[in-house]
Amino acid sequence: MSDPSSGRFVRANGIDIYFIEAGTGEPLILLQNGMISTNPAWAEWISSYSSHVETLARHFRVIVPDFRGSGRTVHPGGPISYELLADDMAGLSKALHLGPPLVCGHSEGGLVATVMGIREPGSVRALVNHGGYDLLNPDPRAPSLVMTRQMLGGAADAAEADPDGVASHQFLHVMAELMRADHDAAQGPGHWKNVLGWTFERVSQPSGYTVGDLKAVTAPTLILVGDRDPFCSVEEGASACRALPHGELAVLPNTAHDITPAALQVTIDFFRRSLG
Repeated sequence: MSDPSSGRFVRANGIDIYFIEAGTGEPLILLQNGMISTNPAWAEWISSYSSHVETLARHFRVIVPDFRGSGRTVHPGGPISYELLADDMAGLSKALHLGPPLVCGHSEGGLVATVMGIREPGSVRALVNHGGYDLLNPDPRAPSLVMTRQMLGGAADAAEADPDGVASHQFLHVMAELMRADHDAAQGPGHWKNVLGWTFERVSQPSGYTVGDLKAVTAPTLILVGDRDPFCSVEEGASACRALPHGELAVLPNTAHDITPAALQVTIDFFRRSLG
């Protein structure tokens, strides 16, 4: 990722949002999930854009923000909803005078991108939802939500995050260590637990949006998924694509919930087509 020392803050939606940027050309807002920020500690994490920014910057002016509460963007308090994050990103776009930008997000970043398109259709030129459409399922017993509660809360019916469980998990302990290196360094000891809690509140329950809401998205939209993604099924992706006025579906073979070079190339090709 670009040198974080080149980042800066912009005032938008009542807070100071930290972001980095690289490249020139059409603006592209790149959205990670809330547990990941622009900190270069995430460079090797399989579901982070950190190691891919330079690839995208060969084609676009890439802008990567820290969601409120994450990294260097301070959250004044209270729940952090998808609506609030989407309004933050719309505010960021306006503050930077981007016009309608391209927006690409992975996992819950993909849903935030989509909510931008739902709430302010004219605010997005084209968008990519990469593995974030599972959060459009209104059923709290949906497999992806159960899996998320199990992973981040320690039980299928967990009502809150379990930082100690995450820190001792066979796989997730690596993520906990990265979150400490990221969020605690930026905002003080133990802040990673706040980030985990805010994220759990969003991703452990239905988002409040459904596939039916996609009809409001007027921008060209790519639904992108790996054929082995444990959270987002190909079948759900097809349903989301059909609900979009200008939707496309791309399925990556032999791919799970990861950001791969192939995913980046599909994204670049889609945006090129959308720009004409």
